[in-house]
Amino acid sequence: MSDGKFSIGSMNRRRFLQTTGAATVMAGSTLSLTGTAKAAPKRGGTLRVAKGHGQTTDTLDPGTWEHGFVIALGYGYCGYLTGVAPDGSVEPQLAESWEADDEAKVWRFKLRPGTTFHSGKAVTPEDVIASINFHRGDDSTSAAKPLLAAIDDITAEGDTVVFSLSSGSADFPFTFTDYHLPIQPAKDGSVDWKSGDGAGPYKLTNFTPGVSATLTRNENDWNSDRGFFDTIELLAIVDLNARTTALISGDVHVIDKLDLKTIGLMGRRPGLTIHEVAGNQHYTFAMSTNKDPYTDRNVRLALKHAVNRQEMVDKILFGYGAVGNDHPIGQGQQFFNSELEQRTYDPDKAKFYLKEAGLDSLSVTLSSADAAFPGAVDAAVLFQQSAKDAGINLEINRVPNDGYWSDVWMKDPFTAVYWGGRPVEDAMFSTAYAKGVAWNDTFWDNDRFNELLVTARAELDPDKRRTMYYEMQAIVNEDGGVIIPMFANYVFATSNDIVVSDSMASNWDMDGERWMERWSFA
Repeated sequence: MSDGKFSIGSMNRRRFLQTTGAATVMAGSTLSLTGTAKAAPKRGGTLRVAKGHGQTTDTLDPGTWEHGFVIALGYGYCGYLTGVAPDGSVEPQLAESWEADDEAKVWRFKLRPGTTFHSGKAVTPEDVIASINFHRGDDSTSAAKPLLAAIDDITAEGDTVVFSLSSGSADFPFTFTDYHLPIQPAKDGSVDWKSGDGAGPYKLTNFTPGVSATLTRNENDWNSDRGFFDTIELLAIVDLNARTTALISGDVHVIDKLDLKTIGLMGRRPGLTIHEVAGNQHYTFAMSTNKDPYTDRNVRLALKHAVNRQEMVDKILFGYGAVGNDHPIGQGQQFFNSELEQRTYDPDKAKFYLKEAGLDSLSVTLSSADAAFPGAVDAAVLFQQSAKDAGINLEINRVPNDGYWSDVWMKDPFTAVYWGGRPVEDAMFSTAYAKGVAWNDTFWDNDRFNELLVTARAELDPDKRRTMYYEMQAIVNEDGGVIIPMFANYVFATSNDIVVSDSMASNWDMDGERWMERWSFA
């Protein structure tokens, strides 16, 4: 979507580059492990994709979306104001341009003329206002609510939507790239999400939660350079063996969440291509800091030192990733704290922190399922083994894949979790670490962190922002309730008749989960 015009208003060049290019440096490197089919894209055909996500409790309410199946579905049939380009920068979509005042407190987004929903209804500023307000307010339970906390008011000026913020936000255009924030038709003071009407490159024709979805190309899409398939069949196949068999047998063209142990064997099969993209996806163990024994910072530090991170990268990721340092900011992001000492496996330090907590030993239970991330149960077993030398008895509660995100995550006090990378630091911290937000899965509350979160968001000087984000990463590392042993590359497979992007986005799996609009048959 290179036809969009960026309007920088009275912001100077430095501020403008910071706002529009803040995530450019986090764009992941892409590696085709067996060679990528390259040919000119053509229109037509039915694409069948099997995702290792999906559960029977899924709905079309975008505020509830939480995994790869519904993320891809949303980007397929819905329209968004802005998007993340393959290089990590922000790009225009339903909004063709935007501008801000000198303090980045008032933002004006001009809508692209002539855009319509699949029903034929024109996309209007009123639809935008209703769509964003759907996630705001005291009654909202949307996971995107914290991303919108700075918005004081939203108004319309002709074809322009005006956002007035309580404090400046240098990365504000990135906010609307979040998959929870599609623009949907306004109805009765809210939005009509139940109808499945959208403004994306594909029309949603069928949705069976936890099973499948069917989409057909939107012939009236505003962008003629996307959406090449006639039909897409999206399947939820959480079982790894079933998903892999479906690809090998030719029943599907694409699968994600590969078995990293067997990539070598799969790569030798003719007709298949394996892709690896480095990004900010990370696998975690979340401790509920509002429940004993995790209320004690010393207990949390003991568990952090009881993890053998390199062993997990070697045996769970098989080298397709890197060790984590107990904060969610990846090495490719603009304000990654390169000066923070890397935490390593140290049973003696773990014992020291147990003594600081007044304990000689510790017994805890970790709930895990491979729905959390590929190899999550095996990772729990490795954790159990490494923790023994630290005087920690780690029991494993292996739970079913179906319902993991609705019945286990944020319900059990110690769980395995995966997080896709957000395009900028503020989005990651605001979504999962700010006080009281819906997806703060450790229920963590740190006054200094919360203060810095607001201050850093409004700061336009990159050097000052860097100092604040460095401190925030250190606070999460030392005080937070999350153990982040590894950052995992995105690894997925396609049949050789699929033409993928020359450069794939790294903010989410499978080209930022925008493969529906970007890929085609050869």
